[in-house]
Amino acid sequence: MAQPSGIHARKAALKMLDAVLRRGETLEQAAPPALRDVRKAPDQAFARAIAGEALRWLTDLDALIDSATKNPLPEDAKPRTVLRLMLAQALRLETPPHAVIATGLPLLAGGPRRLAHGVFSTLMKREVTLPDAPTLPDRFADLYTGMAEGLVQPPEVDLHIRDADETAQWQAKLGGVSLAPSHIRIPRGTPIEKLEGYKEGAWWVQDLAAQLPTHLLGAGEGKYALDLCAAPGGKTMALATNGWNVTALDISKRRLSVLKENLKRTGLKASTLRADALAWEPKHQFDAILLDAPCTATGTCRRHPDVFHRIGPRQIAEMVEIQRALIERAVAWLKPGGTLIYAVCSLEPEEGEEQAAWISDTFDLTPAPVAAEELPASLSPTSEGWLRTHPGMLREEGGLDGFFVGRWVKD
Repeated sequence: MAQPSGIHARKAALKMLDAVLRRGETLEQAAPPALRDVRKAPDQAFARAIAGEALRWLTDLDALIDSATKNPLPEDAKPRTVLRLMLAQALRLETPPHAVIATGLPLLAGGPRRLAHGVFSTLMKREVTLPDAPTLPDRFADLYTGMAEGLVQPPEVDLHIRDADETAQWQAKLGGVSLAPSHIRIPRGTPIEKLEGYKEGAWWVQDLAAQLPTHLLGAGEGKYALDLCAAPGGKTMALATNGWNVTALDISKRRLSVLKENLKRTGLKASTLRADALAWEPKHQFDAILLDAPCTATGTCRRHPDVFHRIGPRQIAEMVEIQRALIERAVAWLKPGGTLIYAVCSLEPEEGEEQAAWISDTFDLTPAPVAAEELPASLSPTSEGWLRTHPGMLREEGGLDGFFVGRWVKD
């Protein structure tokens, strides 16, 4: 019997969801092997969309499934996973129910198709809906006001313009809006490589929140900056455009090659170095060090909804330990009077606010509070002088990632 059209995309989505929830892989890690048999780009995009929406709304989809079963299905039961995908299509991607059934039930070949069909049909007859915003993990529910509303849709695309004076020019060419110097936000959908200005390196993709740490270092005027954990290079390039003499260090050969490609495409200069920051020793100290530290990356949940389902106390504790080891080394490499920027794309206070307090208490560093005039409109520093962003901010303009940024000057 011939398989229904679109079954390969659904199979790929099932493999991605299984890799994230059962094996703890990131969605980006899971996608390439899962999509191996999906030939057409639109089908690949659809498979990613199904898996992404299932993860974005997972808690709410599970609540619907449980409302239609006498006995709760095990968390890792295949029928539950398939139903998550079916409901994500029907309730988020506007796939007609008959198409959902035709392409969903074959995923349970040899399994309880009747159960999945019954649950799905029951929920469709009830005309169920999802809440206005995804349900957040408990630890975030009361921490960031309005954050859930910022997760309803995948984000648009933020570009960092190489020449700040050309921001208006590129905004006119590409459309969208500008929310900060050198920033343009455009609608998603067009392949990045096909956008005007890509080949000549007029810009690179970088979320607005990720652009802010380098703004807080200001003009380099030929002074020496170290970009630790630098790949794929967005901050390295931003520092170079601001006149810093940049050393970009990263341990990953693959990611460092991407950084080098980005430098070549944009025509910007930086010294690149593959090394383990926990073992490397520099030949001289630096006027500024930007440590965008390895972290749980929960702040990227708008485009990576898998983070909520992979990250827990163990992963947070591991990252905190690595971050502190890197901070200790970075402080030693900083000149007296030099500036340290510590940043993480994490929503976890343990990786942000608590690390900042530890830095201030542990080292001969003086906090250099962030001023409101250094930030885009509508963003404000915290009462301590740190910068904290989360997806609920700037919602009317399309939101931004979760980031924590602190700044200190060495005594």
